Amino acid sequence: MHIIWDTMVEAGKITVTDYVRVTSTECAKIFNVYPQKGAILEGSDADIIILNPKRNFAMDAHTHHSRSNTNVYEGRKGKGLVEVTISRGRVVWEDGNLNVVPGSGRYIRTPPFGYLFDGIEKSDAIYRASLRAPVVRNKAAA
Repeated sequence: MHIIWDTMVEAGKITVTDYVRVTSTECAKIFNVYPQKGAILEGSDADIIILNPKRNFAMDAHTHHSRSNTNVYEGRKGKGLVEVTISRGRVVWEDGNLNVVPGSGRYIRTPPFGYLFDGIEKSDAIYRASLRAPVVRNKAAA
């Protein structure tokens, strides 16, 4: 989320509203869990982040909670740092510290065939028809 903020919002390519849409709403729609996730609505279960746009960051594998000891963005610096993450009413990330215990997560069922598949039959038919179309070639100059 830091990198998207830095490369897109900080650089003026998208608005703050677009940032929320891209990193939250659209992701939830892609995984077919919207509006349960990706929206702050009554009955929704979205995580909330507090991002400080003035704070700088430096990507480092040792500061990430991963079993990998490498990071493809190692050494990258930018502006815009997530300071707090709230999940189900609990602060789970604050000032670089992960505050969860194993087993505290919850499985979210992701039904198949979200909105990305709407109209796929039509696009498949267009593609199959294009395979039968005659190929017209220009005669090459001799």
